[in-house]
Amino acid sequence: MFRQLSIYQLVFSLFLAYFLSWITFSNEEVFWYFYTFSVFFLMAAFFYFSKMEEDNNSVRLIFLGVMFGVFAYAGILVSYLLIDMGPASWTNSIDKFLNHFGPSAIWHYLLLVFIIAPGEEVFWRGLIQQKLKKFMKPKYAVVLSSLLFGLSFIFTGFWIGILGGFFVGIIFGILYEWKRSITAIVLAHITLLVLLFLILPIT
Repeated sequence: MFRQLSIYQLVFSLFLAYFLSWITFSNEEVFWYFYTFSVFFLMAAFFYFSKMEEDNNSVRLIFLGVMFGVFAYAGILVSYLLIDMGPASWTNSIDKFLNHFGPSAIWHYLLLVFIIAPGEEVFWRGLIQQKLKKFMKPKYAVVLSSLLFGLSFIFTGFWIGILGGFFVGIIFGILYEWKRSITAIVLAHITLLVLLFLILPIT
């Protein structure tokens, strides 16, 4: 019975995530409003269907979170440099995506750091990854939840974003399985965003 309930919760949560993603990316004029609205709904799903797993908030976990964020950024940077060697359409698709949906105002960055990064992590790692572990080994749950996270970008038509989401999901999923710390993966996500959009933007 409890296993069946977990399946229902998982399917409903994924349906909600993809439905909200479709709405969010359908209109760039209101993208940031809908993005924030969507993340609040995903956070609500987490708190309703799951619970916070947090071993501790030591300085070491903070350090690990930052380091994993730096590692994720390094992976994206190397990938971008490799993509840049390919057809111009590949890098043009990145520029096009960022022009349409990238942060451009101070309040966008504030939303990313304080709402969107924490919300995405508690949903994809704290809820989806943990629900999947009820049906498969943790390593497979990390891979599948990362793939599902990457596929949340499918409505953008931005295939590089799907691959990037998958890569980042693997990094953060491993950290969460290792340390069971929402704080660590949120810090990793925030570190990645700060490096990617503010300190060392790749475009």
